[in-house]
Amino acid sequence: MSRPIRVLIAKPGLDGHDRGAKVIARALRDAGMEVIYSGLRQTPAQVAAAAIQEDVDVVGLSILSGAHNVLFPEILKLLKERGGEDIVVVAGGIIPEKDIAPLKRLGIREIFLPGTSTQTLVDFIREAAAEKVARS
Repeated sequence: MSRPIRVLIAKPGLDGHDRGAKVIARALRDAGMEVIYSGLRQTPAQVAAAAIQEDVDVVGLSILSGAHNVLFPEILKLLKERGGEDIVVVAGGIIPEKDIAPLKRLGIREIFLPGTSTQTLVDFIREAAAEKVARS
């Protein structure tokens, strides 16, 4: 890419714990990406609006509350409605194994569970962003 990869790290829902999201944001920034952190307690509409306004390549959703099956589909729907269907969406946090495949079928590109190295995430985002540019 001719410019840095732009990533929005978002904390949708009522989850009040953001240490992991901040660690990820810093790792992506240290890897040369431009990172926007949405802050806590964002609605799906706020996440989608920020992604579109900031013209991001990737949205990283962080969730620990268990509301992923409600919030993630709504975010994907809103991104599509607002012209952001080409934005790569990844997720991380506490997501049960049984929910991973259905979320991926909806459009979440990858789900990173606790213990995943930050380098794995960095590498995935670089590859996904390069694929996005190649499709454009």
